[in-house]
Amino acid sequence: MVSRKIIHCDCDCFYAAVEMREEPSYQHRPIAIGGAANSRGVIATCNYPARKFGVHSAMPSAQALRACPDLLILPGRMALYREVSQQIMTIFERYSNIIEPLSLDEAFIDVTDSSLFGGSATLIAQQIRADIEAEVGITISAGVAPNKFIAKVASDWRKPNGLFVVKPNEVDEFSAQLPVKKIPGIGPVSAAKLAAQGIHICADLRVFSELELERSFGRMGQTLALRRFGEDHRPVQTSRVRKSVSVENTYAQNLTSIEGCSDALGPLYEELMERFDKLSSHYAVSGLVVKLKFADFSQLTREQASTDIHVDFFNALLQLAFQSGDCDQQAKGVRLLGLGFKLKPPTQQQQLRLF
Repeated sequence: MVSRKIIHCDCDCFYAAVEMREEPSYQHRPIAIGGAANSRGVIATCNYPARKFGVHSAMPSAQALRACPDLLILPGRMALYREVSQQIMTIFERYSNIIEPLSLDEAFIDVTDSSLFGGSATLIAQQIRADIEAEVGITISAGVAPNKFIAKVASDWRKPNGLFVVKPNEVDEFSAQLPVKKIPGIGPVSAAKLAAQGIHICADLRVFSELELERSFGRMGQTLALRRFGEDHRPVQTSRVRKSVSVENTYAQNLTSIEGCSDALGPLYEELMERFDKLSSHYAVSGLVVKLKFADFSQLTREQASTDIHVDFFNALLQLAFQSGDCDQQAKGVRLLGLGFKLKPPTQQQQLRLF
């Protein structure tokens, strides 16, 4: 197996960091980027002073203000954040041409074959962090490891403004003590299911065979079998294939009838089609998704395989969601409605030759 040198870089509270750079008086006060509390806004991110009060991303803005009355919620400036992101990506390109952006503020960088700094991934990561702080004016944390999984975990180890290195001979010991919730894809529900079986850290998974894990946890069991030993054979990919495209809207007033939800589909569908039309013509639709979030923040998602594109198909899927008996819409009301397409990767759309 090829031994890689991978750096995972992750900016510290990126949107908030940019705002603090633009306005130095924000440095030591709690700030967040998100929607207004009186219009059912949600926090996108916040700085570390705000996090001390328990404010976090995806928290309703009204709840965040209750937790931190002095919190300043800013609306966000995506054009500025994209501009800063491009500055950061340009700095990454000084050190490697094998870069996999995960978002505006996060990327994997493969420096396996780099001769810079004597081929030291640690020294390269240190220089990247220094360049970004000096030239962009924000801080970034980094993890260095032989694979993507461990590098991503490591970048969070000493946040903010930290660097953590896991050498190849340290991967086994490091991964053994990792909480299973650190494994990408393991959310609160999966973590609770694992905890019910006495599985809290990766070492707990090692007493099971790969077959036992697959029988107990399905496809997730295959991932658990690899990650429990800190293994990850995925290369850093310079081009990413989209698997979906979606839109959603949070309403100022709850949608209290199925008719109201149906009426709201039209504008959402138009926005979804605009996003889909901007993608490469190589993509095709393989399924439809409808997402509902209720006044009590419970959530329901319905999916259906389909290659047809029309608002009526989403309406039919919406009707099925309400008929499923999973929700009492009249009692809860719908605060958020979302629509999405599942996409076929370009490589899956080439017609096979007959001969």
